[in-house]
Amino acid sequence: MDKGAMKAIPEPTLRRLPVYRDYLKKIKSDGAEFISCTQMSEVLRLVPVQIRKDLSFTGIVGKPKIGYEVNELLNTLDLFLGLNNTTEAFLVGAGNLGTALLNYEGFDACGLHIIAAFDNDPKKSGVEINGKKIFPVEKFSNLTKRMKINIGIITVPGEAAQQTANMMGASGIKAIWNFTPARISIASSIIVVHENFAASFLVLSKKLREIL
Repeated sequence: MDKGAMKAIPEPTLRRLPVYRDYLKKIKSDGAEFISCTQMSEVLRLVPVQIRKDLSFTGIVGKPKIGYEVNELLNTLDLFLGLNNTTEAFLVGAGNLGTALLNYEGFDACGLHIIAAFDNDPKKSGVEINGKKIFPVEKFSNLTKRMKINIGIITVPGEAAQQTANMMGASGIKAIWNFTPARISIASSIIVVHENFAASFLVLSKKLREIL
């Protein structure tokens, strides 16, 4: 799958593919060998046509009356999502949230490997969290360029988010995962994903009020 094709994939589809992968891993551990879109739809509460369309982006085609071979579909999704090649990342901001992300073991299963963190607090320099060493922020640019790191994770206070993003962009970072409430502005060539916990809670709260 070339980069042009990857860019044409709708974001909702990209968000659903890991959900399919998690479900496939579960049924594989239960001994399942084949799965159909209809069976998946009953568990995941999605229409079969949508699942079939999503999976078609990976290039795999199901067999009539049988569906997909579970192992083959899992391998296809892993290859398509790049999970067979761990992506290395640097994290800036080793506070409570940064520490939680450094301790989270689930990233490795998703193909993300945070190999180091950076913080402007001298007391944290040299400390290790879950095997990841914390460096002074001043070393970020040099280490990023030397190690050819492409992903930067921002977990600093909101008021420092833009400055941190600017540092990342100048250091050669190609994609930024922003966990602060601030909306950062950066060159269009750099991918930015904002993870807004407050916004997610407001959506959750509104949905809850609708059913109460």
